[in-house]
Amino acid sequence: MVRHISSDTKNSRKKQSLFLHVSWNRDQSLASCCLSSERLLSCLLVKAQRPSSLAVPAAGEPGLWTSQGDAEVKLRMGESGLAAETPLTVNQMFTLAVERYGDYKALSWKEGEQQKSLTYREYYQSCRTAAKSFMKLGLQRYHGVGILGFNSSEWFIADIGAILAGGFAVGIYTTNSPEACQYVAENCKANIIVVENHKQLQKILQVEDKLPHLKAIIQYKDALKEKRPNLYSWAEFMELGRDEPDEPLDAIISSQKPNQCCSLIYTSGTTGQPKGVMLSHDNITWTALSTSRHVRLKDATLAQEVVVSYLPLSHIAAQMVDMWITMKVGGMTHFAQPDALKGSLVNTLKEARPTAFMGVPRVWEKMQEKMKSVGAKSSTVRRKVAAWAKDVGLQTNLTKMNQSGRTPFSYQIAKKLVFKKVRKALGLDRCSKCYTGAAPITKDTLEFFLSLDIPLYELYGMSESSGPHTISSPEAFKLTSCGKEIPGCKTKLHNPDEEGNGEICFWGRHVFMGYLNMPDKTEEALDAEGWLHSGDLGKHDKKGFLFITGRIKELIITAGGENIPPVPIEDAVKEARKFLSMLLTVKVREKSGEPEDELTAEAVEICRKLGSNATKVSEVASGRDRAVHTAIQEGINRVNENATSNAQRIQKWIILDRDFSVTGGELGPTMKLKRPVVAKMYKEQIENFYKELATPTTPDAPLPPK
Repeated sequence: MVRHISSDTKNSRKKQSLFLHVSWNRDQSLASCCLSSERLLSCLLVKAQRPSSLAVPAAGEPGLWTSQGDAEVKLRMGESGLAAETPLTVNQMFTLAVERYGDYKALSWKEGEQQKSLTYREYYQSCRTAAKSFMKLGLQRYHGVGILGFNSSEWFIADIGAILAGGFAVGIYTTNSPEACQYVAENCKANIIVVENHKQLQKILQVEDKLPHLKAIIQYKDALKEKRPNLYSWAEFMELGRDEPDEPLDAIISSQKPNQCCSLIYTSGTTGQPKGVMLSHDNITWTALSTSRHVRLKDATLAQEVVVSYLPLSHIAAQMVDMWITMKVGGMTHFAQPDALKGSLVNTLKEARPTAFMGVPRVWEKMQEKMKSVGAKSSTVRRKVAAWAKDVGLQTNLTKMNQSGRTPFSYQIAKKLVFKKVRKALGLDRCSKCYTGAAPITKDTLEFFLSLDIPLYELYGMSESSGPHTISSPEAFKLTSCGKEIPGCKTKLHNPDEEGNGEICFWGRHVFMGYLNMPDKTEEALDAEGWLHSGDLGKHDKKGFLFITGRIKELIITAGGENIPPVPIEDAVKEARKFLSMLLTVKVREKSGEPEDELTAEAVEICRKLGSNATKVSEVASGRDRAVHTAIQEGINRVNENATSNAQRIQKWIILDRDFSVTGGELGPTMKLKRPVVAKMYKEQIENFYKELATPTTPDAPLPPK
């Protein structure tokens, strides 16, 4: 199912058009639309004017930014509150955790049927041993240790070991090609690369001769299938540093400063080569402190928090939640299985019973689909009870959200009959904090879980802000808002329009140091006053809640000079419910994360209600099914009726033959749409929109025959 806007621009046609990639969802109407402006006359990308880029600081004086890996920066300290907290290095934060939570379990995982764990004390000692091993293998200061693999204790230990040894911890996406791995390894001057298994090892071996800084490769899962110089198993690697003296490592640790770089997060590279986001020790340790306070995580001495690690650790969201915030409060991280996103996640959730859980929208949507599928097979009585409970749950939680009224007695009954059972089935019976982020989520999914008494708290941020900038919480929650700033941070809306929409800018100790070896890109991201420009459009309501309304680069200027923000149109399509509320999202079955041609049972059922016999995407794509086509067009017509101008009316659309996916290349690791990739992959369909031919959505084009 596609949920995102795809935008591309070329200056070659007079007619402003939009194309809609449609799928359906029960109670949701049209799931999303893709707006493409390829071949538009005078279609420009909007770049708001802003203060000149940061001046380069005087020699010897740290500035707010740098693009040099071995440089220091001036921290954005505040005069009071959390912004004034004493800066810490990663080692200092870790040793404080060991002092306070030494015998508490820090990491937990399953090997076969056996449960294994490390205490905070064991965890820290393992990181020190790894650091000494890295040093023995020749890791140089300010050089990278690339980590390529699924989440595990070894991943964490390699990451922190690299930092303690004075190098850079560098996560590499497991979906990267050998060439993409080469780019990252070369860019960070990686001395060592840690891989999960033989499959990932092959990627590095293919480009090994193009990596002049590489000294060793370590494989942390499975037995080595071949013996090569400078290739080590995890056990062999850890043995290297086990008996090494502490003094050289301690000397490096004591020389580290909070305002120096320790970690690199590489952007996905959808708009060019990936950029290495330089995070300082303080970026990590301070953000962990501020976020844990904001979301009110419990200290382990009172009640230990438990999280499940399954999202890509090369992404800042997973790293900040799973590694750093959890460490700050003495929580325990439980590692999921590598096939978590292919179906095993719920089993892990039932085993670990997390107290806090972060899910990207697709995870929540898959849970929603599964529950609807199971519910459809229930008895009539059970379906009626569930429908009643969901209605009570939604109304009660919406009332709570508006901070008015008392909790009705019916809510307590619904909680006992339905809500508790649902939470237990999902493994969320202990989970008081469920979060969503890293990609947009539909209002339908938010309301679905709210009706089951599971509010999803949205968070918003970016790699360049060390992860979170705003987070919703039980005390500050509004549907579709991503909440308020974490303590010690500020938000500015740059160049707001008459409706209050402006570019969201960040300030705080979470703002990154700069892009490694990319001074020009760094100056584009940070203005003269040190504010980080996100490129996102947003607005505040009267109570200070932040709402994301679009991306600056997606604003389209027509030949008539009118700005067209795609997100409001996308939202309008999603809200066209009175007719299309009868429809399910046309979702396809997935096999190992790969979309198939077969529609889900729900989609088939809705097709039947429409009078369609379709069971495959290929039977409804490109206007091949009259009933489905008519239903979608009806919904688009309703949206067009409410458009504020002719320019915002959807005029042409098409259903593609396959769903977007990570494996297909259209989506990134966190399910974000890769807009330039989509525009390139579906270039032919896009160009067809602008040919002077009648299409199925124009009045002169007949609908497909029955």
